[in-house]
Order: sequence, then C-alpha cells, then structure tokens
Amino acid sequence: MSSSSILIVDDDPKISALMGKYLTQHDFQVLMAENAQQVKEKLEHNAIDLMILDIMLPGVDGFTICEQLRAENNQVPVLMLTAMGEEEQRLKGLKLGADDYLTKPFNPEELLLRINAILRRVQHVTTASLPHTKLCFAGWTLDKLQRRLFSVENVEVTLTDGEYRLLEALAERAPEVVSRDELLTLTEGREAGPFDRTIDVRVSRLRQKMSDNSSNTRLIKTIRSGGYLLSADVSKER
Repeated sequence: MSSSSILIVDDDPKISALMGKYLTQHDFQVLMAENAQQVKEKLEHNAIDLMILDIMLPGVDGFTICEQLRAENNQVPVLMLTAMGEEEQRLKGLKLGADDYLTKPFNPEELLLRINAILRRVQHVTTASLPHTKLCFAGWTLDKLQRRLFSVENVEVTLTDGEYRLLEALAERAPEVVSRDELLTLTEGREAGPFDRTIDVRVSRLRQKMSDNSSNTRLIKTIRSGGYLLSADVSKER
C-alpha cells in the first residue's frame, strides 16, 4: 500500500503529528487538515486515497464533512475516529457513509491494519482477474469492473465502498443466506463484536438507495437469526 495518499483531519496537532509520523514511516504520503475548509482545499488540489476523519472538529464536525462528501458523490474512503464507547457515534458515521471506524485511544498498528484493509478493498480490479464482470438481478446491474450499480432504468445509483462490497457479496452468494458475521468478514476483513451493527446499517442504506422499502417485496431480505439474502435470480455476465 506504499505511496498511497492519506489525509488526516484532526484539530489536535499532537495527535495529527503522531499519526503522520507513523504513517510516513510506513511509506504513505500524508496531508493534514484541521477543519472543513482545509479538507475542501486538500481535496481540490490533491488525489486522496483515504481520509482519517475525527468527529470532533471546530465548526463543521466530522459527521457533516462525511455527509457532504457523499452528497457530492465523492467516494474517497473514510476511516472515522470516534470517542471510546460512543456506539451511537459509530453507527451515525456508518449511516452517513463512513467505511470503517476506530475508537480513541487506538494502537498505531491497528490504525495501519485498518487503513491497509480499506485500501486493499478499493484497489482497481482488472478484467483479467474476474471470471465475470457483471451481476444482473431483477433489472439491476452491478458492474464489478467499474464498481457501479445501475437501476432498472439504467440510472447509476451511487454507492459507498462498503455498500458496494455488501451488495456484491450478497449477489455473488444468492440465493444463499449469508450471516452478519460472514458478511462482516467478507466486506471488512474483521470479526464482529457482540453489539456490532455495521452490516445492519449498510443494509438499511442499500434498501433506501434501491427504494427497497416494502417488507413484502424486498430484494434484500432479513432472515431471522440467520442474516441476509438477495431474493432474486442472479445472472453472471462478462
């Protein structure tokens, strides 16, 4: 993952400096921002591969920055920093489109592992490495090569990286039921904690974006004590 560009957004210069020094030692290019205006400027003038975004910022907070990014269809991966034990903060960040979260204080090695896991997931996938490039179901098309979703009307529906990976996992395994724990392993590369609701939040966001709100006709069905399944025939095309 060397040479990837990381934008650290934190108004605590000591924390930013420590993270920046550690990531620089691991061959990342590091940029710093302390507020929303600086984030905007950095994104306008630099190619950012991942953003480490603290929630508690002066003026515009991290939640709002993340929400604005997704509203502008900017899909730069976001690793959100939250306070220890603030479950609601973590869930809110995921709902707004964050790709992962890390609680303060954290081990620098865990930060590095989370960053590398996210960057691995968003690496460009070449056609040669794919046995098929499109997953088609109920009129929808998931383009694996471009990592894009198209509706029945052939209109693109913008997905975050986490939402894309979740839908791809369900489509690849359809009509099989995939447990929450397995989905988290497939999409995040980590095991679920006892109260981890990451997958439930992402399913909710996917349903909203796909107008999949009626429990009787849902494409993504909830299986009690089981997990989720995509309730449609899936064709796999080149």
